[in-house]
Amino acid sequence: MTQPFLNDTPITTASDQVFVDMRREIVEGSIQQGSKISEPELAKRYGVSRATLREALNRLESCYLVERKANVGCRVVALTAERLIEVYQVRSSLEGLACRLAADNMAADEVQGLKQLLNQHLQTQRVKEGESYYQEAGDLDFHYRIIKGSKNAHLIHLLCNELYQLIRMYRVQMGMVGPRVSKAFDEHLAIINAIENHDGELAEMLMKRHISASQANIQTKFDLLNKKTTLSAKS
Repeated sequence: MTQPFLNDTPITTASDQVFVDMRREIVEGSIQQGSKISEPELAKRYGVSRATLREALNRLESCYLVERKANVGCRVVALTAERLIEVYQVRSSLEGLACRLAADNMAADEVQGLKQLLNQHLQTQRVKEGESYYQEAGDLDFHYRIIKGSKNAHLIHLLCNELYQLIRMYRVQMGMVGPRVSKAFDEHLAIINAIENHDGELAEMLMKRHISASQANIQTKFDLLNKKTTLSAKS
């Protein structure tokens, strides 16, 4: 069954609420990546039945935030360098296409709204000072706005329902700090200008470059973590 887009998710049942709460906690790291899911513990924590919890877990599995393995059970997905490569290969191709389509299909007021959103991001103190670039989900997310602006329902479903939260998990937990902040902001601005000029080819190329740079930034963090782990094991 097709799920509604991210910020249209209706909360009408206890399962809906658990799904939304767990999704946020997994993406933001409150529920640790790679951790084992204890159904009795979580059912008690959220005050729901095991059956209600399982409904929420099934939905989390469909957006790749939890996974089930034989003889292991249910776990929160682990962020790995190998998974990063696979996910970002798909992300680059699909978001590049979304950007190309957005250059043709976004209305002038939507492009203006995108500019205003970017200006809001710039006004946050942490972006100004190059500390970090954190974007809220849905309509407060630059990438989400462009994907919706493609006006292609199938593409929107793939990126905003199936992959969005896993991609966001990488972005939130392994996100931009330091010099990458100002560079990413400038890349966003260049993408908007290409969309506004209806240059789909340039918009697609710039988006793919932007995602490639983000992937390289996250990969560097994995490399540093691996070095620390190796050094710790030797000491």
